Amino acid sequence: MILRADGQLSTLLDFHYQQHYHAKRGQHGKGKNQEGRSAPDLILPVPLGTLVRDGGSGDLLKDFIRHGDAFIVARGGRGGRGNARFATSTRQAPRHAEPGQPGEARWLRLELKLMADVGIVGYPNVGKSTLISKISALRPKIADYPFTTLVPNLGVVAFRDHPPFVIADIPGIIEGAHHGAGLGLKFLRHVERTSLLLHLLDISNATQRDPVEDYIVLNRELSLFDPALAGKPQVVAVNKMDVPEAPRKLPEVLRYFQKIKKKVYSISALTGEGLPDLLASLTRSLCKRSAKEKPC
Repeated sequence: MILRADGQLSTLLDFHYQQHYHAKRGQHGKGKNQEGRSAPDLILPVPLGTLVRDGGSGDLLKDFIRHGDAFIVARGGRGGRGNARFATSTRQAPRHAEPGQPGEARWLRLELKLMADVGIVGYPNVGKSTLISKISALRPKIADYPFTTLVPNLGVVAFRDHPPFVIADIPGIIEGAHHGAGLGLKFLRHVERTSLLLHLLDISNATQRDPVEDYIVLNRELSLFDPALAGKPQVVAVNKMDVPEAPRKLPEVLRYFQKIKKKVYSISALTGEGLPDLLASLTRSLCKRSAKEKPC
């Protein structure tokens, strides 16, 4: 039984509905000294970013990071030998044979960490799904209630003459996410595989939250989940500049980020305002991190 990485897949949902897999059995040997036919390999495709762990110990067995990577998770049993194999010149009709051995059986735990260049983080309803629908061909569900997005969305962004990059909408991160609040533990792990974080803030009054406080709280949650995430490069964007109260609230938000020497991009994912500057910044940041793979 073989697991093989498939770049066209993005979910492990098939393994949720079917948890037991059995490779086919080989054929028995036949008369006239014919050997039994071997059974074909059972190849199961998995998406890039899949971690394969032992179901008992939890030890990491394989990390699929390249399309086409394969890993043998269970081997078939060795076939037996018929009595013809034990014939000699003095014993031409032996009365014993060697039985075949059973194949391996094991439990595995599959975990998916999405592989994306940019991960969008932010509280529910800050406009992550709207933004990814505006800058890529992806059309996720968009609604005005919390946790509309229940699975990470992946989109491909092509900006001007730069190489395209993959962007992921990471849902369900709120205060307490590192303890499992919201959908935190389910999706925080996806942030680890991104090269760059786009922190999206809501400047409207719709959620009655302070965008500066949101920024502080979510960065704390990322750090508590994995201290290495605190050092991951971030681009900050203030969304929903199309609402009437945005111009009045923006100066106060900008003052805070000026104090911490962090550049902020003012955008409207709905109207497209400020998106070219934001995409240019994301592209430059990715170029600096990987000049060979994504030349500027």
